[in-house]
Amino acid sequence: MKILFFSSDNGIVDECKARYEAEEFTHVYDLEMFEKALLSMDEPIIIVDYDSVASQLNKILSANKLRKKTVVVESVPEVLTGKMLISHGVSAYGNSRMLTIHYKSMLEVVDRGDVWTYPKLTAALVKQEKGLSSEALEFLEHRLTEQEKNIVMGILDGLTNDALAHKFGITIRTVKAHISSIFSKLHVSDRVALILLLK
Repeated sequence: MKILFFSSDNGIVDECKARYEAEEFTHVYDLEMFEKALLSMDEPIIIVDYDSVASQLNKILSANKLRKKTVVVESVPEVLTGKMLISHGVSAYGNSRMLTIHYKSMLEVVDRGDVWTYPKLTAALVKQEKGLSSEALEFLEHRLTEQEKNIVMGILDGLTNDALAHKFGITIRTVKAHISSIFSKLHVSDRVALILLLK
């Protein structure tokens, strides 16, 4: 995995570099260096430190020059910022100081070409638009069991696995099994992809 890290904060760069198991890790701190690095790297995952280079990222977004596999991290992620970034095509948005296990999961999702968000943002994206179209309901009716449809509706309400288990009186393990089955039947890989499919 090749990573291009765009930040003017050397402290966060050192902190994050230690987390990644990248075959190539390149750090740039301004737009000119960023554009030069992109020419020499073959499809890197781009990680942007929003705290230090937000104005430069906003220029990229305004010019419609956002590259695939762009991740934005921020020390205090905000739902509103996340909605804006995801709507502009950013592949992931989260906390710059999240645990290493979450970083690895995020990078794997982005590397596959999917979208990753932290739970609070995922719930907010779901709640943006209430209700499902008749086409989406019919789609679910033909593909899922009654319990799986209930789980999907819970996910669309922003419920976590724990909340789903409590609501339906089942174990978290059973919830995870249902979700895995739902993803397989609907050909999606995560909750965000499910939301995008149905909304």
